[in-house]
Amino acid sequence: MSETDFNDIVSRSLELRKKYHQLELQHHGSEWTVEEDALAYLTDAGLVGRNIMSQQERWPKANSQSELEHKLGENIWWLIVLADRSGIDIKEAVGNFLTKTEGQLS
Repeated sequence: MSETDFNDIVSRSLELRKKYHQLELQHHGSEWTVEEDALAYLTDAGLVGRNIMSQQERWPKANSQSELEHKLGENIWWLIVLADRSGIDIKEAVGNFLTKTEGQLS
């Protein structure tokens, strides 16, 4: 994936979150807090685990492949959103993590 592709993913993710904030205002009168976003992410992360278990035939749920693909994408989206709302540049954070970890494992 090129840097441009990742920049596009980040940009689209943040625009999508703005649209969800508009829905939250309409339905609840306020936007979700960062804490509420984090809890939503954790819920979706748990669903990734369940769908992986189902895919590996360790949890009784049929046809979980499409939901697994959706939830994996959604989890990446949530991480981008949470980083942004926490004042962290996700591109820099991922790059730093990869560089540090590669160095530790060399």
